[in-house]
Amino acid sequence: MRRSCSPTAPGRHPTSPLFGSFRSDHEKAQTTSDATAGCRRHCPLILLRLFTSVNSVASCSSEMSTSKQRLVFSLAISLAALALAQFRGGGRFGPAETGPIVRTEGGQLVNQDTVRTARETVPQVMDTPNWTNPPGFAPDTFTFARIIFKSPGRPALMGWLNDYPDADLNLSYRLQQLTSMRVDPDARVLKLTDLSLSEYPFIFAAQPGAMELSEEEAAALRKYLLNGGVFWADDFWGTQNWEHFESQMGRVLSGRPWMELTLEHPLFHCVFNLQGPMNKLQSPSIHFWRRSYNPNDPTTMVSGPRGPGSEEMHVRAWLDDNKRILILATHNCDNGDGWEREGENQDYFHLFSERRAYPLAINALFYLMTH
Repeated sequence: MRRSCSPTAPGRHPTSPLFGSFRSDHEKAQTTSDATAGCRRHCPLILLRLFTSVNSVASCSSEMSTSKQRLVFSLAISLAALALAQFRGGGRFGPAETGPIVRTEGGQLVNQDTVRTARETVPQVMDTPNWTNPPGFAPDTFTFARIIFKSPGRPALMGWLNDYPDADLNLSYRLQQLTSMRVDPDARVLKLTDLSLSEYPFIFAAQPGAMELSEEEAAALRKYLLNGGVFWADDFWGTQNWEHFESQMGRVLSGRPWMELTLEHPLFHCVFNLQGPMNKLQSPSIHFWRRSYNPNDPTTMVSGPRGPGSEEMHVRAWLDDNKRILILATHNCDNGDGWEREGENQDYFHLFSERRAYPLAINALFYLMTH
């Protein structure tokens, strides 16, 4: 099942604008293609949209009585406390779900036992264009496959569901648009124990810092990796999350060391010539970027502090006996937000989606699928 696709480089110079105008109409840049990785494509299902919103409390006028002012102030404090509780572990953002039904960041319900594609879940930020591949290419498209896993104590949106489905669909669209790869427009979602896992030479996990694998899942991942599959883990921050992820991977293949990929590694230069230092490739989570980034201060970090050990971006890898990458881990970096949030904020798009998250993804997938 070793990855064998051979996408050609995007027909744009790395120093020129990669995407043209700011995602104004998702114009299709169709390119000719060779057959790519031996993967599978699946049909989209019915879409539903549900928006959630939070109302703010207006300030009181000077004519208000003291009692009314106190009432409104108390209401404002109560709403603020409720919002904080939701973020920290109650309401829409938690606690951890106990059944198969989970919620995305946009409030959409997803059944972890039956979901098959990203296309069947309504996106949070904006719709991604759909496309079809020519007859005969269906069994030979590249499919972005996201794995479902448990993160005890956390809601799914702070685990496997994070950045889903927008990240999956947007990256798939950009690969189809900017490279010669034929790409599955729907992407795939599956558990490690799914019997079709071996059909997908590439799998992805978001926020694996609290991942807990069962013995069956660990065995399935071990078999997948030893048979030639590759696993990309992204968007987990700090020493604690890294150590937990490292311990879980140790249950998959014990005693295998991690290799720190430096910028001299060919992965960073195989399509786009990505330049350092490494933190220049870091994509922050958009919420942390909005809170902390100051474009007028050259010393400011693009991402606010997220615990001890979260300051520096690391790209680490597990290698097999032939020095091919089994697992790629982008630690202290949120490439998923770079794909998901490209249509949410124009500055974020130009600073991170266009210049960091997409070029790094194209390089990584080109390298992983050809080595």
